[in-house]
Amino acid sequence: MIKKLILLILSVGLLVLSPGKVSAQETPPPPSGPIYIIQSGDSLSSIATRFDLSLQELMDANQIDNANFISVGDRLVIPGLEGVSGILDTNILGFGETLLNISRRNQVSPEVLARINRITSPSELYAGSSLIVPLPEDSQPLSRRMVVEAGQSPLEAAILAESDPWTISTLNELPGSWSPLPGDVYYAPGESEPGAPIPNGMPPAFTEVSVAPLPVVHGRTVEIFIRTQPGVQLSGMLVDTPLRFFPLEEEGRYVAIQGVHALLDPGAYPLLLQASLPDGSQQTFEQRIIVQTGYYPEETLLVPTETIDPVTTETEMAQILDLTENINPARLWNGIFKSPSYFNDCFTSQYGYRRTYIGEGTGQEYYSFHSGLDFCGGEGLPITAPANGVVVFAGPLAIRGNATIIDHGWGVFSGIWHQSQILVSVGQQVSAGDLIGNVGGTGRVTGAHLHWEVWANGVQVNPLDWLNNTYP
Repeated sequence: MIKKLILLILSVGLLVLSPGKVSAQETPPPPSGPIYIIQSGDSLSSIATRFDLSLQELMDANQIDNANFISVGDRLVIPGLEGVSGILDTNILGFGETLLNISRRNQVSPEVLARINRITSPSELYAGSSLIVPLPEDSQPLSRRMVVEAGQSPLEAAILAESDPWTISTLNELPGSWSPLPGDVYYAPGESEPGAPIPNGMPPAFTEVSVAPLPVVHGRTVEIFIRTQPGVQLSGMLVDTPLRFFPLEEEGRYVAIQGVHALLDPGAYPLLLQASLPDGSQQTFEQRIIVQTGYYPEETLLVPTETIDPVTTETEMAQILDLTENINPARLWNGIFKSPSYFNDCFTSQYGYRRTYIGEGTGQEYYSFHSGLDFCGGEGLPITAPANGVVVFAGPLAIRGNATIIDHGWGVFSGIWHQSQILVSVGQQVSAGDLIGNVGGTGRVTGAHLHWEVWANGVQVNPLDWLNNTYP
């Protein structure tokens, strides 16, 4: 009897002391899988959609009870990505990037990249779009560039890159040490030298290409920087506008400054670059870039009917386009533009507004957009030159009233409209801050004001960018 009692007490004690399955149910194992770090603007719903998950699947995988309680920098496990580990890094795709070169640089297979980003065709890789790349937490992407020049063997190219053909073929997932081809761009081990071009998927004539900003916002100014081999002639096309490249002080480096029209529909548009080499051959590269909306508001204005007559508006626009197509190969401005108004940062209407003009007494409508900045301040106030340049037009126009156009060089122009008095003449050189006219109410206006606009290679762009940034 005593033995049975002792055995019973010991059994109960073991049950109490042993954690068994009860403890395991109270503390489930931590979730496993690749990690996504929450970025500014993310929500659990947008993250779930991006990885083709339901919101509940994402919440369950991370033991989240309330979808609103997340913060920038939080780490989320992304379920369902078998065979993928590390940090899921967000990259803005640069111009010239291909799935192959991103794969080589980050040592991730193209198949994994395509699966994570749900890419079904290489043509879907638009510059300015975001791409998820899985990276080990302690890894660094490859950055050293290697090109096999014409007449060069893979061995010679590898030695110049301080490597060997076998390492090069392994890093770039090539079938053998003999595989590197002349003209292709590969990655070599080690870090690139400061200022060295980042390898991409472009032909070797383009040793460096950058497009800023990415993604592009319509109505903004875009800069395209290119570094080339000696003796290369550059040309290109953005959307439907031929690019014009100008040399920078650094030898072999060029820039094109181009506007993207404010009425362009958001979407993906082609950017084509072409290099004509000294031997007469050509190398080209084309990729679509993302153009996003600028979210411009709408407004309605009542104006004299004759100022919205289609014949008048189209004739005057053709005259302005003809003036701004004469490109001065010299850059006359230097640094940030200065406000042409006495009121530097006070505006009655800003660039990009979608405008419906209604003819007084007729109800006739004309749809357009506001192509510049309207500054505060009325009749007679001084107007000054926003930057150095040459006056190429000074006179009356039906829509723009008393107008002055200043050529700043490199396809960049300023237009000053609606003046009461013009104080400069065609051919006159002006410097930033020089008095050029007075504010008025001439042309299509609802009151006296200064309207200033900037043209970049035939397209009106947001002048605020030129007051806040240095181009190039």
